[in-house]
Amino acid sequence: MTTIKLHNTRTRTKEDFVPIDSDNVRMYVCGPTVYDRAHLGNARPVVVFDTLYRLLRHVYGADQVTYVRNFTDVDDKINATALARKQAGAEGSLEQLVQERSDETIGWYLHDMGALGALEPNAMPRATEYIAQMIEMIDGLIAKGHAYAAEGHVLFAVDSWKSGYGKLSGRSVDDMIAGARVEVAPYKKNPMDFVLWKPSTDELPGWDSPWGRGRPGWHIECSAMSYELLGASFDIHGGGNDLMFPHHENEIAQSCCAHPKGEFARVWLHNEMLQVEGKKMSKSLGNFFTVHDLLEQGVPGEVIRFVFLQTHYRKPMDWTEKKAREAEATLRKWRALTAGVEPAASAAPSVIEALADDLNTAGAIAELHRLAADGDAAALLASAQVLGLLGNDMGAWAEAMDLSTFAARLAEARAEAMQSKDFSEVDRLKSVFVAAGLEVRMSKEGVELVPAAGFDASKLEDV
Repeated sequence: MTTIKLHNTRTRTKEDFVPIDSDNVRMYVCGPTVYDRAHLGNARPVVVFDTLYRLLRHVYGADQVTYVRNFTDVDDKINATALARKQAGAEGSLEQLVQERSDETIGWYLHDMGALGALEPNAMPRATEYIAQMIEMIDGLIAKGHAYAAEGHVLFAVDSWKSGYGKLSGRSVDDMIAGARVEVAPYKKNPMDFVLWKPSTDELPGWDSPWGRGRPGWHIECSAMSYELLGASFDIHGGGNDLMFPHHENEIAQSCCAHPKGEFARVWLHNEMLQVEGKKMSKSLGNFFTVHDLLEQGVPGEVIRFVFLQTHYRKPMDWTEKKAREAEATLRKWRALTAGVEPAASAAPSVIEALADDLNTAGAIAELHRLAADGDAAALLASAQVLGLLGNDMGAWAEAMDLSTFAARLAEARAEAMQSKDFSEVDRLKSVFVAAGLEVRMSKEGVELVPAAGFDASKLEDV
């Protein structure tokens, strides 16, 4: 069996991955807060951990891997959007409008991530479905002396687990207090204590609890859901490195204190952030866009995925238009090479070896280039599909189009122009074809139109 090596954030070393139970490999990944469409940075962990999920399924078997990714549907931003709709005259209670907004946003998210070739996890729990389990966990933490109630809030007492707090991020509690912006509140015993439960007004969504009507803090959600679906100990916990502190640090503290006989997550994986054209993505810089924006602009989801996979998950990834164009051109060539070909019985060992080396997707893609250069279409197809590329369900954008009618139209216009010396129609047609993303090749033998990166057939409708 292939040995997978993963860089464990907690130990800061690359380790052989040995599952707790090879018949039930378990992975939990922090999912989105569903208040709006997913931006491009949100999509990076989806592609990273989808690739890991595919590798685990390849090595251990599709039925032996359980992947859980949650939806946070309890959030002030969701409430604010629902409130704005209600004030604008939308029908229904605020809780109903919050539910509608969450349903709408989750639908967008699954559609957009599906367009990137991401498989749906085995379970996608919503926080609102596990409120009872969160209340039970919080009650247990209070009973064990790890949490306390104050003014309708319940807070985790960091001092109660000071020996373990900070090991994931590698910082002491004192350092974190000095370097972090912490919420100052009179009911806190320690500045680093974090909220497990907070009060809700009558207008906002809330649930009855021993501490009054309220709603859970963010961190307790993942601890409760992972415990219910994966148990007190599971194999892998993943997310973006921006979640390492405080979210993941707090998850560890409350989970290990609630279930001291468990290990929580054995291996922690964190992906680096995304940039756009060398700069941090920001609305103020005008380089902020969603996955939906790119799809609407005609950038295929498979191209987005390919660009992501070219950079190792632990390195910052730079999205550029040049990379997208090059990725599209490569995928067109590979799809042409593998058209009508049955995939090999298994992926090339060199591709699996690269992926098994801490998800070295850049190395795996280099091997795909080698297979393409060797003309090994069957191995290329089987290997690319392990990375979520060249799937039958993602190739509509690259399907061959009969361009002979357009080529004949240009050839006819050129022949007429040679007689009349009026090349205006030739120039017009060439401009339309180039704008649609076609390479125009004209020679004595005739006219050839070749799709290039960014080809958009809809722009030929008026020819």
